[in-house]
Amino acid sequence: MTVSNLLQRKSGSIVTISPDASLTEAVRSLAQHRIGAIVVVGASGRLEGIVSERDLVRILAEKGPDVLSSPVSSVMTRAVVTCGPDETIPVIMERMTRGRFRHVPVVDGDRLIGIISIGDVVSHRVEEMERESAELRDYIMTA
Repeated sequence: MTVSNLLQRKSGSIVTISPDASLTEAVRSLAQHRIGAIVVVGASGRLEGIVSERDLVRILAEKGPDVLSSPVSSVMTRAVVTCGPDETIPVIMERMTRGRFRHVPVVDGDRLIGIISIGDVVSHRVEEMERESAELRDYIMTA
Protein backbone atom coordinates (compact mmCIF):
# COMPACT_ATOMS: atom_id res chain seq x y z
CA MET A 1 0.00 0.00 0.00
CA THR A 2 1.17 3.52 -0.77
CA VAL A 3 0.86 6.82 1.05
CA SER A 4 -1.64 7.90 -1.62
CA ASN A 5 -3.91 4.97 -0.72
CA LEU A 6 -3.68 5.90 2.94
CA LEU A 7 -4.56 9.54 2.21
CA GLN A 8 -7.69 8.46 0.33
CA ARG A 9 -9.03 6.99 3.58
CA LYS A 10 -8.64 10.28 5.45
CA SER A 11 -10.66 13.48 5.30
CA GLY A 12 -9.57 15.83 2.55
CA SER A 13 -8.79 18.82 4.74
CA ILE A 14 -5.24 19.74 5.73
CA VAL A 15 -4.91 21.98 8.77
CA THR A 16 -2.23 24.61 8.25
CA ILE A 17 -1.04 27.74 9.99
CA SER A 18 1.00 30.78 9.03
CA PRO A 19 4.54 31.14 10.41
CA ASP A 20 3.47 34.59 11.67
CA ALA A 21 0.56 33.22 13.72
CA SER A 22 1.04 33.16 17.48
CA LEU A 23 1.71 29.99 19.43
CA THR A 24 -1.64 30.61 21.14
CA GLU A 25 -3.33 30.30 17.75
CA ALA A 26 -1.40 27.09 17.10
CA VAL A 27 -2.53 25.64 20.44
CA ARG A 28 -6.16 26.57 19.69
CA SER A 29 -5.99 25.00 16.24
CA LEU A 30 -4.45 21.78 17.54
CA ALA A 31 -7.15 21.53 20.20
CA GLN A 32 -10.01 22.48 17.87
CA HIS A 33 -9.05 19.92 15.23
CA ARG A 34 -7.92 17.31 17.77
CA ILE A 35 -4.58 16.81 16.03
CA GLY A 36 -1.00 16.43 17.25
CA ALA A 37 0.83 18.57 14.71
CA ILE A 38 0.09 21.41 12.34
CA VAL A 39 1.83 22.17 9.06
CA VAL A 40 3.27 25.67 8.72
CA VAL A 41 2.66 27.16 5.28
CA GLY A 42 3.90 30.53 4.03
CA ALA A 43 1.96 33.11 2.03
CA SER A 44 3.12 31.46 -1.21
CA GLY A 45 1.54 28.18 -0.08
CA ARG A 46 4.94 26.54 0.37
CA LEU A 47 5.66 24.20 3.27
CA GLU A 48 7.88 26.09 5.72
CA GLY A 49 7.77 23.92 8.80
CA ILE A 50 5.77 21.86 11.23
CA VAL A 51 4.90 22.42 14.89
CA SER A 52 3.79 19.63 17.19
CA GLU A 53 2.35 19.28 20.65
CA ARG A 54 5.80 18.17 21.80
CA ASP A 55 7.36 21.37 20.44
CA LEU A 56 4.82 23.46 22.34
CA VAL A 57 5.21 21.57 25.61
CA ARG A 58 9.00 21.83 25.40
CA ILE A 59 8.99 25.60 24.76
CA LEU A 60 6.41 26.18 27.52
CA ALA A 61 8.58 24.25 29.98
CA GLU A 62 11.67 26.23 28.96
CA LYS A 63 10.22 29.74 28.74
CA GLY A 64 6.88 29.75 30.51
CA PRO A 65 3.43 30.89 29.33
CA ASP A 66 4.62 34.29 28.08
CA VAL A 67 6.10 32.49 25.06
CA LEU A 68 2.58 31.87 23.72
CA SER A 69 2.57 35.34 22.16
CA SER A 70 5.62 34.41 20.05
CA PRO A 71 5.20 33.49 16.39
CA VAL A 72 4.99 29.87 15.28
CA SER A 73 8.18 30.43 13.27
CA SER A 74 10.15 30.72 16.51
CA VAL A 75 9.36 27.13 17.49
CA MET A 76 8.56 25.21 14.31
CA THR A 77 10.80 22.51 12.90
CA ARG A 78 12.15 23.93 9.65
CA ALA A 79 13.89 20.82 8.32
CA VAL A 80 10.67 18.90 7.76
CA VAL A 81 10.90 15.28 6.72
CA THR A 82 8.29 14.72 4.02
CA CYS A 83 7.20 11.87 1.82
CA GLY A 84 5.69 11.47 -1.59
CA PRO A 85 2.35 9.90 -2.48
CA ASP A 86 3.97 6.88 -4.17
CA GLU A 87 6.10 5.82 -1.20
CA THR A 88 5.12 2.63 0.59
CA ILE A 89 3.81 2.42 4.13
CA PRO A 90 6.66 0.18 5.40
CA VAL A 91 9.22 2.73 4.15
CA ILE A 92 7.39 5.60 5.89
CA MET A 93 6.97 3.55 9.07
CA GLU A 94 10.73 2.95 9.17
CA ARG A 95 11.46 6.64 8.52
CA MET A 96 9.12 7.72 11.33
CA THR A 97 10.58 5.17 13.74
CA ARG A 98 14.19 6.07 12.92
CA GLY A 99 13.52 9.83 13.10
CA ARG A 100 11.35 9.51 16.23
CA PHE A 101 8.56 11.71 14.87
CA ARG A 102 4.87 11.05 14.54
CA HIS A 103 3.73 13.22 11.62
CA VAL A 104 4.89 13.38 8.02
CA PRO A 105 3.58 15.93 5.51
CA VAL A 106 2.94 14.46 2.08
CA VAL A 107 4.12 16.54 -0.85
CA ASP A 108 3.78 16.12 -4.59
CA GLY A 109 6.49 18.29 -6.09
CA ASP A 110 6.16 21.58 -4.20
CA ARG A 111 2.49 21.05 -3.36
CA LEU A 112 1.32 19.91 0.09
CA ILE A 113 -1.31 17.21 -0.46
CA GLY A 114 -1.77 15.78 3.02
CA ILE A 115 -0.26 14.63 6.28
CA ILE A 116 -0.04 11.17 7.76
CA SER A 117 0.45 10.28 11.39
CA ILE A 118 1.90 7.28 13.12
CA GLY A 119 -1.70 6.46 14.08
CA ASP A 120 -2.63 6.21 10.39
CA VAL A 121 0.34 3.94 9.75
CA VAL A 122 -0.29 1.70 12.77
CA SER A 123 -4.00 1.44 11.94
CA HIS A 124 -3.11 0.29 8.44
CA ARG A 125 -0.63 -2.25 9.81
CA VAL A 126 -3.18 -3.66 12.28
CA GLU A 127 -5.74 -4.06 9.48
CA GLU A 128 -3.10 -5.77 7.35
CA MET A 129 -2.23 -8.19 10.17
CA GLU A 130 -5.91 -9.00 10.80
CA ARG A 131 -6.42 -9.68 7.09
CA GLU A 132 -3.35 -11.96 6.97
CA SER A 133 -4.55 -13.79 10.08
CA ALA A 134 -8.00 -14.36 8.56
CA GLU A 135 -6.42 -15.64 5.34
CA LEU A 136 -4.25 -18.08 7.30
CA ARG A 137 -7.27 -19.32 9.28
CA ASP A 138 -9.19 -19.83 6.02
CA TYR A 139 -6.24 -21.67 4.49
CA ILE A 140 -5.89 -23.96 7.51
CA MET A 141 -9.64 -24.67 7.58
CA THR A 142 -9.71 -25.66 3.91
CA ALA A 143 -6.47 -27.68 3.96
